[in-house]
Amino acid sequence: MSKGHTIPIFDLARFLLCRKICITIFTTPANRPFFSDSLSDTNINIIEIPFPQNIQGVPPVTFMITDGFLGWTLDSANKFGIPRLVYFGMSAFSRVVSISALSVLRTQASDNELFEVPDFPWIKLTRNDFDLPFRDREPKGPLFDFMMDSLMAASKSYGLLVNTFYELESVYVDVCNRISSPKSWCIGPFCAVHESPKEKQEKPSYIKWLDGMLEQGKQVLYVAFGTQAELSPEQFKEIKIGLEKSQVSFLWVVRKSLDEVDDGFENRVKNRGLVVTEWVDQREILSHESVQGFLSHCGWNSVIESMCAKVPILAWPMMADQHMNARMVLEVIKIGLRVETCDGSVRGFVNWEGLEKAIKELMEGEKGIEARKKVMEIGEAAINAVKQGGSSWQMLNELINELAERGQV
Repeated sequence: MSKGHTIPIFDLARFLLCRKICITIFTTPANRPFFSDSLSDTNINIIEIPFPQNIQGVPPVTFMITDGFLGWTLDSANKFGIPRLVYFGMSAFSRVVSISALSVLRTQASDNELFEVPDFPWIKLTRNDFDLPFRDREPKGPLFDFMMDSLMAASKSYGLLVNTFYELESVYVDVCNRISSPKSWCIGPFCAVHESPKEKQEKPSYIKWLDGMLEQGKQVLYVAFGTQAELSPEQFKEIKIGLEKSQVSFLWVVRKSLDEVDDGFENRVKNRGLVVTEWVDQREILSHESVQGFLSHCGWNSVIESMCAKVPILAWPMMADQHMNARMVLEVIKIGLRVETCDGSVRGFVNWEGLEKAIKELMEGEKGIEARKKVMEIGEAAINAVKQGGSSWQMLNELINELAERGQV
């Protein structure tokens, strides 16, 4: 599984450890090292699949939590009479708004024409807010079939775990529980759960660079588009120009080699910009005092991590649920701004002029100031939700008690 699916599972495991739940994680040999390193300070069992028939030292399994795309695990759960809890890695907003909108999506004439969502008339979407094949008039194909199978398996499972907190999405959680199954349990944000202190290590070079920016009193824009999004060479060039013209300090994480990035660009921005091609600890970056903005693809993990770090977002959605997340960031919780495309559509090309304008507004403008105030407020509420007595803490208690009454814990 991609890092965007596995990292929240680590956080969830840590949250469950706080409740004295004994945890075993099943994964593949290729993913084992990443799991082992990330959870080395816990007593969580990690078992590879395929695994021997007789496993020593593992307590009886009483319930399972599986990624939503692993629909086949429902058969395993049913075979052994184990409740299956599903984790999809998306917001309640994204899930329920999509379900509601799909009922009228096929009737929309234009890809970019706004239409009202039936259960949420204050929300307006376009066909382009949905990925293929779902925005097709007659969706079909292997991906569509796979997604339908995954959703069907989820609907027959015991519950849905959502990496959010009730206060943030109460309207959408309530509607979700009314119009779809299974019940959604808001027990996040997982990233806000306290982790055991790790041994002191040498700071990564990019954190040292951020320290230097802080000493100079400079505010930094963090730029990252996740591990899945693909940028065309033309779009990549516009980003470079936009960042350079903005005169804003930035830390840009890219998945290209330095040879592809460097045309003199790094030298020209060396006093205020850093390009990083290695894997970074995004939470560590977002929590750094110098970072005051996040140019993001709006994957839900990135949104929730930015929220908990109290950093406003400049939204540039590209795929999957990112367009829904961007709508939520801008129109519902109002913790960010959006990059405007040349043609005004949600999937259009972004030129450097539009990017420069959006960056300056987020980092220096009035709208950026308002977004920063709002994210401070929501970030504090997010952190409180997972503390003892918070809404997510209490909801996890309810879930554990419910399972206990069934004789499952």
